Amino acid sequence: MKITLFTSNKNRHNYLINLLSYSCEKLYVIQEKNNNFKRIVPNNYPTSKIVREYFKKVHQAQINFFGETKIDKRNKNIKILEITPGYLNNFSLKNLSVFLNSDIYIVFGGSYIKGPLVNFLIKKKTFNIHMGISPYYRGTDCNFWALYDNNPHLVGATIHMLSKGLDSGPMLYHALSKIKSNPFDYTMSCVKAAFLSLSERIKDEKIFEIKPKIQLKKKQIRYSKRAEFNEDIVKEFFNKKIDLNSKPFDTSLLKEPYFLRRN
Repeated sequence: MKITLFTSNKNRHNYLINLLSYSCEKLYVIQEKNNNFKRIVPNNYPTSKIVREYFKKVHQAQINFFGETKIDKRNKNIKILEITPGYLNNFSLKNLSVFLNSDIYIVFGGSYIKGPLVNFLIKKKTFNIHMGISPYYRGTDCNFWALYDNNPHLVGATIHMLSKGLDSGPMLYHALSKIKSNPFDYTMSCVKAAFLSLSERIKDEKIFEIKPKIQLKKKQIRYSKRAEFNEDIVKEFFNKKIDLNSKPFDTSLLKEPYFLRRN
């Protein structure tokens, strides 16, 4: 089995690369390479003391669950194409031909894909990992907004079919976490739930038995945009008394749920 993954290069992305490489014949990775490793606040986000404090906590949660993960170079079955963030859509299908001859395609993190490439990937029934519980939360920073809205039971990930619309493709299942030590570990553990569940369900081929479900827009609670994440909102977030157990998980709201539990 050959897998192609479109992703980025933070610790969590490298973890996913390693995880998938252990269970396939060949892993092709198109990786957007951000070389500014010391930058805590991601590009295109406002920079201030309180925003930096927020992303420091995000970074620490990432370390807690993924460590200082680097790509395992012992795995000779990994082939990587490193590209500049935002340049993916500048490549023709011919330029990427070596990476577009796989059995399974996965997208997690990185730039919005459009043009001939997204058309190709849709035909190939590509899996997309959306960090947010669709159709309730779509857009950017979805799990932040779910906590902000006092909906901790809607923090998680959606594995769905890639589509031209943002996070709008038919859903396969939701991945969530029962690790609720603090909001940052809680949301990051959902990332790990998405990775482990996808790896498991590809390996045992159960993912191919799941019938995709169309998202109902009427169930949408929030469609968030990056510009809405600002200093004032982060201040409000820190001032909120977030009770991660204020609302119990309601599996009727979920599809084929996978829950990560602490070992």
